[in-house]
Amino acid sequence: MSEFTRRSFIGKTAVAIGSFAALQKVVGSEALGIDRSKSDPGPANPALDGQNPDSIWPPGTDSKSLVQNFKYPFSFANKRTYEGGWSREVTIRELPVSKTLAGVNMRLTAGGFRELHWHTASEWSITLYGSARLTAIDLDGKSFVADVNKNDLWFFPPGIPHSIQGLNPDGCEFMLVFDDGNFSESETVLRSRFVWQQLFQPIKQRSIARGAVFIL
Repeated sequence: MSEFTRRSFIGKTAVAIGSFAALQKVVGSEALGIDRSKSDPGPANPALDGQNPDSIWPPGTDSKSLVQNFKYPFSFANKRTYEGGWSREVTIRELPVSKTLAGVNMRLTAGGFRELHWHTASEWSITLYGSARLTAIDLDGKSFVADVNKNDLWFFPPGIPHSIQGLNPDGCEFMLVFDDGNFSESETVLRSRFVWQQLFQPIKQRSIARGAVFIL
């Protein structure tokens, strides 16, 4: 086949394919009044789709570019359950765009106790349900005790030891926000852990070095 004939064949084929695509669009949508690009006949999650309508069917102004995820519901977060309540968190690990903020949702039953602890991040909180008792020790060694109820706020600067206890009749639930995206509630410094590491752990190590058997 000559070069001229080959070019002519390719050109005519391209025109035919383009014409077929245009015809398919007209017959499949405009002629029938149906835009099949706006259908999703496969499996779906209606609850999530309803919460994110612009993600399911973007508006005409959508740039079609991929953006970093900026939403992660606590319902997706792993809930750690304990005898006196539960906690779940959303940090930079779950939401990479959140580099300077981390959130913790916590529930304490009546009598449930978040033992005395402290951390390097500032803590803001709002009480979502019930009542709680806050205890703190400031930098001068003075203690502070206060009860909070629904919609009450509190703030603890970095390094301030504090504890939280759920009160009668049904404990509490609250939201904590920290100014560090890498913060994790499970990595806070607990008083019991601190005492073990600073006092009992050295004693245990010296006892073992001397041949003693150390039993807790």
